[in-house]
Amino acid sequence: MTRFSVRTLGFPEIRRDDQLRPLALRKGLALLVYLAEANGSVGRDVLATMFWQESPEEIVRARLRRLLHRLQPALGDDALAIDRSTVRWSQAIALELDSRLFEQACDRGEFEQACRLYLGDFLAGFSPGDAPQFDEWAFFRREALRGRAIQALERVVHDKNAMGDYTTAAAHALRLVELDPLSEVYGQHLVRNLTLAGDRASAERHFEALTQRLRDELGVAPEAETRALLNADAKLPTTDPPPTRYASGGGIHLAFQTYGAGQIDILALPGFVSHVERAWEEPRCRSFLSSLAGMGRLILLDRRGIGLSDRVGSHPDVEATAQDIGTVLDAAGSRRVILFGASEGGPACIKLAADQPGRVAGLILFASLAKGSATPDYPHALHAGQYDIWLQQLVTEWGGPAGIETFAPSLSGDAQARAWWAGLLRAASSPGAIKGVLEALRDTDVRHLLRRISAPTLVLHRRDDRAVRVGAGRHLANHIAQARFIELDGADHWAFAGDQQPVLASIKQFVDSLTA
Repeated sequence: MTRFSVRTLGFPEIRRDDQLRPLALRKGLALLVYLAEANGSVGRDVLATMFWQESPEEIVRARLRRLLHRLQPALGDDALAIDRSTVRWSQAIALELDSRLFEQACDRGEFEQACRLYLGDFLAGFSPGDAPQFDEWAFFRREALRGRAIQALERVVHDKNAMGDYTTAAAHALRLVELDPLSEVYGQHLVRNLTLAGDRASAERHFEALTQRLRDELGVAPEAETRALLNADAKLPTTDPPPTRYASGGGIHLAFQTYGAGQIDILALPGFVSHVERAWEEPRCRSFLSSLAGMGRLILLDRRGIGLSDRVGSHPDVEATAQDIGTVLDAAGSRRVILFGASEGGPACIKLAADQPGRVAGLILFASLAKGSATPDYPHALHAGQYDIWLQQLVTEWGGPAGIETFAPSLSGDAQARAWWAGLLRAASSPGAIKGVLEALRDTDVRHLLRRISAPTLVLHRRDDRAVRVGAGRHLANHIAQARFIELDGADHWAFAGDQQPVLASIKQFVDSLTA
């Protein structure tokens, strides 16, 4: 059987039986990549629109016919199956696609193999020219694969470091630094593992390079703990996150951490995006999490599709996320828990509290809401059209500190906070994937569950929150039987931004009332 391989990770190329098939037709190469990614038949009208968006229909169809006619002799007559309405790679050949092999290795948990397969970003340096719809598709695909590569590299660095294979850990940490040069946590991984491997000269060189990048790009200096890593015996009790563990449920691997101890567990579920390790990188967030861990054993998790948890093809809804919480609680050996649901994390905590009242000792909802978009009987959120405009803006700005002016106005001028948020977004998800997650959140509605909550509930909301209106918090408190509502000063949507002491004091009083 004839074998074709399509390379997409890096500059694209096509090989037939290991022989390179050079193609001078850039749109032809792009079309072949698109067909390989589609893994099936694609309508001629779809291809025509993809590559000649602005031309009249009859001209577009003629151009597609000519392009296919020119591709066949370059590939061989058996390569493509073409009929009057569709085009596909022929089922009579064996087709190998590197991006698919990479994703399959990630799905199987073979992260070191996945890293070997990821030779470069999707279609790096390539564009067919004058095909904006293809370029947009390639951008989202590139970001999705890049996110999975970062996740795979993080896993390998963690595992190799735990095994004492510091040289291999450092090699993979270097790739992380290349993918995100402004991440201080990736720089820490590299410096630390190089030092532990005995290569102090390289560790010092990379520390100086990190210092230069942070100074030139952000106007900040590395934290003192980063320099301390040049000592082989250095520990990072304040910046190193707790060990990340994995719980498996329904074929999905969920990243979670436990930290601290106490009479009761506190599970924290943040909003639409999270990363259990990079959350500890921001000093204010680290301080907030450490304070929670002083009240009870803190449990953090990344919901499916986000952060270090498995990427999934579907968009996780409230039911799936509540199921993920239960899976992690089982893995952590938790019997009674206080759920802390922030922003979009609130609805899933509401779902679990309603469905498993015997497990939930208390519920804390911070800057949260019961419904993702406004309707005549729920005016506390954006209307669906406004939400979609906001979502498109967020996706467009992904890769930078998207939305920080809304989420944390008090930190929007802080260069280090902006860099941390941008890096967390890139590591936690991709623009295409987060778009689906947020669309699912837009359609969320758990109002019918509020009356079923029997656990003591604390609702906290800042008065001038720009992301979720304070009316959404009042609505929650008014419809949950045992809820206490505290309206706080400030405009920050993130609990750790701005003045976090009133937030922590309210939480501590609530936790103490449940453990007295």
